[in-house]
Amino acid sequence: MNARELEAQDSKQQSWRKNNDNPSLQEVHKSVPVKQTGSFFRRLLAFIGPGYLVAVGYMDPGNWATSIAGGASYGYTLLSVILISNLMAILLQSLAAKLGIVSGRDLAQACRDHFSKPVSVALWVLCELAIVACDLAEVIGSAIALNLLFNIPLIYGVCITAFDVLLILLLQNKGFRYIESFVIALIATITVCFGVEIILSKPEIGGVLTGFLPSSEIVYNPDMLYIALGILGATVMPHNLYLHSSIVQTRNYDDTSEGKRSAIKYATIDSTVALMLALFVNAAILILSAAVFHSSGHKNVAEIQDAYHLLDPLVGSGAAAILFGIALLASGQNSTLTGTLAGQIVMEGFLNIRIKPWLRRLITRMIAIIPAVIVTLMYGEKGTGDLLILSQVILSLQLSFAVVPLVMFTSDKKKMGEFVNKPWIKWLAWFVTALIVVLNAYLLWSTLF
Repeated sequence: MNARELEAQDSKQQSWRKNNDNPSLQEVHKSVPVKQTGSFFRRLLAFIGPGYLVAVGYMDPGNWATSIAGGASYGYTLLSVILISNLMAILLQSLAAKLGIVSGRDLAQACRDHFSKPVSVALWVLCELAIVACDLAEVIGSAIALNLLFNIPLIYGVCITAFDVLLILLLQNKGFRYIESFVIALIATITVCFGVEIILSKPEIGGVLTGFLPSSEIVYNPDMLYIALGILGATVMPHNLYLHSSIVQTRNYDDTSEGKRSAIKYATIDSTVALMLALFVNAAILILSAAVFHSSGHKNVAEIQDAYHLLDPLVGSGAAAILFGIALLASGQNSTLTGTLAGQIVMEGFLNIRIKPWLRRLITRMIAIIPAVIVTLMYGEKGTGDLLILSQVILSLQLSFAVVPLVMFTSDKKKMGEFVNKPWIKWLAWFVTALIVVLNAYLLWSTLF
């Protein structure tokens, strides 16, 4: 090792204070082999998976509520918000993957390493609130799907979701690839269902294309802006940044500059393609709502249950509502997997506390089920719909506290070395961060006052 390499190694050790941390999700760390030779496609295949686990968070039941409300109330106008949010997500998720691959830390560990203990604990509390809010959306979404498809009362559906943790444990014990395969299969189910729904709803093509162009009306209409911020919170998920920075480390890539560079490239392709699928699903929900509800004068449809019951008579097909319910159930189950994994990662990363995975997941699920049970008992369907919207607002408010450290770390040459963000990526990332902070500050102000 020459003097320059020794100097670089010393600099890296000084920039990261804690070098002997165990990785998060230690039971699956470096468990997926990666081919070092072969065709581009064969090497890419080894990295396909983490991006789809991340994409799940961008099409969870919380997205459905905000997209249905946006499409029914304002037609195709808010499609531009979904597109912009998705592009922001692609950028931020690529940075999260790079942080995990280069530093060998997930975002939670990097925060604990860099910030003081009080700050780390505060960030952990905020992140846990976001995960509970996300889990709340999954619990309610799955319960609504069970109610719509099988007429199971909401309160029983909420309780049934507690057993999702058993499925997660079963799959993880078989290997991380089983979890990824299960998630990809459910995403394919959701995509096919909405592909058929789009065909059945016959949207106005010109309106759809125009909707992807940003409109100043969004900024000047407070009600529309509130839903737009809900879409932002439901699309760019803060816990996904922690999740992605950890699960990319399940790949057993070479711990060399070339190995890391290759891993970053393939991980970025994986997440970008997966998030484009998420864009299709989120846009499809809003397009379906606009084409079916807004165009027929049903502009107050904001709840998933109402959308389900109105689909068949308005679309004129008995399959429309069933496909909608199946996709919703698949979405809720998918999000359960990633939300509980994220919960384990942030607890291990921020606090360096390691408990049994089944106990961690059970705790997360119970914290989400308790408010869902209370609201369901007291307010019924209307209450669960409001709770679903509120969960997305909470996610949006927490987003800044995950994005700022991510951009800060990946733009720090002492921490990232040769893999530091290029100037244009750095400034673009900070612009996105500033936009998120300003919009969320406005959301908080408008909500309180």
